[in-house]
Amino acid sequence: MTATTTTPTATASVPLVTSPRLGPMAALRHTATLAWRSLVQIKHNPMELLDLSVQPIMFLLLFTYVFGGAIAGSTGDYLQFSLPGLIVQNMLFATLTTAIGLNSDVTKGVFDRLRSLPIARSAPLAGRIVADTLKQVWAFALFLGLGMVLGFRVQTGVIGVVGALALLLAFALGMSWLSVLIGLRASSVEKVQIVAFSLMMPITFTSNAFVPTKTMPEWLQRWVEINPVTHLADAVRGLLGGGPVSSSATVSLLWAAGIAIVFAPLSIRAFRNHS
Repeated sequence: MTATTTTPTATASVPLVTSPRLGPMAALRHTATLAWRSLVQIKHNPMELLDLSVQPIMFLLLFTYVFGGAIAGSTGDYLQFSLPGLIVQNMLFATLTTAIGLNSDVTKGVFDRLRSLPIARSAPLAGRIVADTLKQVWAFALFLGLGMVLGFRVQTGVIGVVGALALLLAFALGMSWLSVLIGLRASSVEKVQIVAFSLMMPITFTSNAFVPTKTMPEWLQRWVEINPVTHLADAVRGLLGGGPVSSSATVSLLWAAGIAIVFAPLSIRAFRNHS
């Protein structure tokens, strides 16, 4: 009987093929491409731009002609005071589109399809933020243009308008990180809206965006004076209508940076958990 010797078969290890690490310039290109994708969608879905148009028109007409006479004595005087505050309020509410759009992309699997592409992993998130921030320019132009038709007058020229827009975009960029976190954590678009409006409504209406601080109860004035919406509204008032700007603008930028510092890491962690 012949003994058969079995020789173990050596298994060759196959090296894993990994895609090359993407550099910063490639990540920027991918971000710009996806931001453009979000902006081009407006052409096929004009309702996205309509959402940014109806609310400004409605709020501006409502506050000017319903509350203007009672609060300031005339609609013209109230418009000169309230328009910057209305612009700030609209900017804050417009940041919610980031949360809503992001939540929709995640729940519908759009993000999964984008992450399967050979692109920077941060590009889908960054592209959404950049696109939604740029949409703020349309809302600002619409608000200011309609306000001027109704009687608002810019006292600081083009430089003041550009400065106000730049400050609003910087603050919107900081607030976008909070919107990202809400959009990633909420289980549905309806819950995004509930959570976001529950946060935005109190901070906008407990500020001096619509009425002077001195008209409020003393206990409320203490909060109004530290409310970031108050400082942002004061800065935009100064940039558009004249008056002190530097202090309020500095505080607004510090608030924007603080919001980003707190919520950006939390948002990125939540984004990675969806990966």
